[in-house]
Amino acid sequence: MENIRIASGGKACVTILTTATPTPQENYAATELRHYLNLMTAARPAFVIAGEAEGPVITIGAASARLGLSYDETRHGEDGFTVKSVDGNIALVGGVRGIIYAVYELLEQLGCRFFTALAEKVPCVPELTAPPLDITQKPVLEYRLHSYKDISQFPRFAVKSRINASRTREEYGGGIGYVPGWFVHTFEKIIHPDEYFDTHPEYFSEVDGKRKREFSQLCLTNPDVLEITVKKVSDTLRAHPESRIISVSPNDWYSFCTCDACRAIDEREETNAGSLIWFVNQVAERIEPEFPKAIVETLAYQYSRQVTKHLEPRHNVCIRLCSIESCFSHPFETCDDQTRKTPRPPNPAGEVIHTSFIEDLQDWAKKSDRLYIWDYTTGFAHYPAPHANWAVLQPNMRSFINNNVKGVFEQPCGAWGGSTDLNELRCYLLCKLMWDADCDVETHKREFCEFYYGAAAEHVLEYIRVLTEKVNRDNIHTGFNEQCDKAYLTDEMLDIYEALFAKAEAAVLGDAIRLMRVKKAQLSFRWVRMKNAQMRGEAIDPAQVGQFFEDWRAHGLTRIDEWVSAETTLRAFLDGKWRGTDYYHHWTDEGPERL
Repeated sequence: MENIRIASGGKACVTILTTATPTPQENYAATELRHYLNLMTAARPAFVIAGEAEGPVITIGAASARLGLSYDETRHGEDGFTVKSVDGNIALVGGVRGIIYAVYELLEQLGCRFFTALAEKVPCVPELTAPPLDITQKPVLEYRLHSYKDISQFPRFAVKSRINASRTREEYGGGIGYVPGWFVHTFEKIIHPDEYFDTHPEYFSEVDGKRKREFSQLCLTNPDVLEITVKKVSDTLRAHPESRIISVSPNDWYSFCTCDACRAIDEREETNAGSLIWFVNQVAERIEPEFPKAIVETLAYQYSRQVTKHLEPRHNVCIRLCSIESCFSHPFETCDDQTRKTPRPPNPAGEVIHTSFIEDLQDWAKKSDRLYIWDYTTGFAHYPAPHANWAVLQPNMRSFINNNVKGVFEQPCGAWGGSTDLNELRCYLLCKLMWDADCDVETHKREFCEFYYGAAAEHVLEYIRVLTEKVNRDNIHTGFNEQCDKAYLTDEMLDIYEALFAKAEAAVLGDAIRLMRVKKAQLSFRWVRMKNAQMRGEAIDPAQVGQFFEDWRAHGLTRIDEWVSAETTLRAFLDGKWRGTDYYHHWTDEGPERL
């Protein structure tokens, strides 16, 4: 096959061809391709989209039939695609989202990169040719999501990143969405204590012989609880026929029911997930006749993390396994931190068995045909603090894929303004890994840094290497909610990091955009140094504190801590507390961000 000329001599050499009645997704794919080809070549007249054309074409979707290529449901599914050179033309076919991904794959083959919502590499190539192409891709993961700022606030960028589990417009291909408001932790949504506890305390969990009203779960063996749940789930699915998944899952705390009936199931199953799976299976069975395509999801989370011994989730039940107890500085499969294991209830012989996350993942993989993951990619207590997980992103994603996982959610910094700690790079790498766990991560990392940080790239990459080597050499384990006094965040290590970023800053002094990005990254070290010194009781210059918070706001950043405002974090800083959540009875009490 020969190269295909796309533009030459200031003129477009191909027509972007759709059918006369393209689908909304085909039309969007064609308009995106036209836009970027126009940016790359500035061809005059501009590239055009047509329903009929003479000469070389780039066919979109059903129009590819003229080149002998068509959509294959088995081969492509909803997200897969083929990009192929055919006799001097290029044919693109794919699923409802795959046809859009096919356009972005072609553009990446031509040199474009979609690094962030506001940082795209679009090369100027007036003489543009495409190499011979024969690419077919279909992701293993049917559900791919994370909630970094660029994904949650920029739906077009989410599509470019091949994220498919956010609710989005039809022209973007839709998504594998949850029923609105029914993502996870839904027991209180189903049966709330304020509505039912006074008249039916038996609906709620029994702990130490008493029914709990505050921070309770449901009594899953109570027949009325099942009937109320089935009705509420059914009513909700009828109101949202566009949604595929509804969560029936415990609230975000412990207090599982230990009444005689619930405890008996848990003891038989040798896990506190026993009564939960027993209950959710019944809900899924009851709703299936009316909603045959709906998936009922529940959580293998904290007390329900370990697999059931006998019960198997029904085919229309999704288990979402959560890695919250894990170490995130070493791969799941090789981490030797025994403190991260969690106990099962005693077995009939009275033995208490502790299991690691990777063991639980392997066990659920044998039980469930639809296993999803909730993973964690930041330190939630101090968003700016360096999170030493760079070396685990790929091996952990491979562990998911190798253990029959079909969906992954990576929970990052959830602040509306985003954060520091090179989060833009993490966002980009995780998107690539969710699409292809075996992708060339080092190339993606280098390409991103060379564009995003310009002449500072080598120093940023060296910082990542030094940080990673420190946690590996000293076997430092890192959880999801650490304070700033970790062994890789000592003053001596901060000196090293800051020296590297001083070189980074010097390298981009004449590049205002890259200098701004380096300055933003340096906020991480400023926060950790200041916070650790303050918690050691050292005197802190008020001007230093004020300047940090001023600079934080100037970069558009909001929360420093997952659950409290920057104002509450400042108050905690002045009061000598690690976190602003220390002021509250429960860490969620301040509520969501108020911008």
